[in-house]
Amino acid sequence: MITVPFLAGKTVAVMGLGKSGTATVRALLAGGARVLAWDDGEAARRAAAAEGIALVDLHAHAAEGIDLLVWSPGIPHTFPTVHPVAAKARAAGLPPVCDVDLLARARPEARFLAVTGTNGKSTTTTLLAHVLAAAGHQVAAGGNLGTAALAMPDLEADGRYVLELSSYQLELVPHLRLAAGVMLNITPDHLGRHGGMDGYVAAKRTLFDRLAPGAAAVIGIDDAPSAAMAEDLEAKGLRVVRISAERALAAGVSAPEGVLLEDGVAVCDLRPIARLPGRHNWQNACAAYAMARADGVPAEAIAAALATYPGLAHRQELVATVDGVAYVNDSKATNADAAEKALVCYERIRWIIGGQAKEGGIAPLEPYFPRIARAYLIGEAAPLFAATLAGKADFVPCGTLETAVARAAADARPGEVVLLSPACASWDQFKSFEHRGEVFRQLVLGLAQRGAAP
Repeated sequence: MITVPFLAGKTVAVMGLGKSGTATVRALLAGGARVLAWDDGEAARRAAAAEGIALVDLHAHAAEGIDLLVWSPGIPHTFPTVHPVAAKARAAGLPPVCDVDLLARARPEARFLAVTGTNGKSTTTTLLAHVLAAAGHQVAAGGNLGTAALAMPDLEADGRYVLELSSYQLELVPHLRLAAGVMLNITPDHLGRHGGMDGYVAAKRTLFDRLAPGAAAVIGIDDAPSAAMAEDLEAKGLRVVRISAERALAAGVSAPEGVLLEDGVAVCDLRPIARLPGRHNWQNACAAYAMARADGVPAEAIAAALATYPGLAHRQELVATVDGVAYVNDSKATNADAAEKALVCYERIRWIIGGQAKEGGIAPLEPYFPRIARAYLIGEAAPLFAATLAGKADFVPCGTLETAVARAAADARPGEVVLLSPACASWDQFKSFEHRGEVFRQLVLGLAQRGAAP
């Protein structure tokens, strides 16, 4: 845990008592602050009270006398409506900050490297942390990914904190100073939260307002908004390193055919790395490489570390290969766009899909239907997906994930892939996408233990 002794004796309000909020409360209390904690959700308040956290209704409490407001990034504060607690605080001269900002203030001597973008943040964050650790650095990874900022370990002075940052967090980190930052890509997302696409792009762009002097701005240029951002920032004098998985770059890091290039010179072949499949992961590898190079890691050390990356759970996670059939857990793919990233990677697929359908369903994935040996439909979306697949790809209703895995295992032939990439939310049958992926993993490991598919 990171303590915040610079706030000892201060009165700090904490709005939001999820994972990051409760970690913030603990850190503040350990550092000697007086804490006013609140959450608008009754369930979160009950959970906090059960942990001994004293609650104060911040809607009713005056802003005067509060020294700092720590805001949980998941709570909207400006769009689509202005939150009354945030409005009251701003009127009193207290702009909200998040827990990442407290981490930056608590450890100003540490090196911070940050990852943002619409897609690929978690893989890039863990991949970069893996590379830096392999190079001998003391490293912790967190932020939007898994571990709350103030729940990360207290590193030595030259430690590296690798932070996955959402657009929500980037609005709330005025004290963060980065040794390097990467913008992976920008596609429409969270538009209601930012008042439209322009607001979303502007929130993402603030990453580069946090760079320390001379720090590298690493930018993926395979989408128009990011490419324009790279041009504009370079014109303003920033040190810009471009990355691309679509075309070879004479200056920058690229991997258009799966071979990673630095300034056009081949460094390593990404194609044999089983846990970095597909073009989207080649972009992630380019990003991690460029960030590590900006932090002084030699090229050969990065290449060696990329080859040993263990992968990230529930994101094209190779669980096992049984009788020549690969079983891949891509439970994090909760919409069609995410599922597409997996479908493009494999030639013949036993596809397990379904759950709570997202807007648009799987219709955008029709170009990939020829790759589907058979689809195994589960959950609420099964009838909808059956209608989409009818006459275009073979499918069988299965109802449950257990049935789908058993049917796919019975049908699959060596060289095929049984892919859980549901293109749906998980809440109809599971607690979360992690729960869904863990159930899939256990079912597959059961197959592996028996040594053969049923």
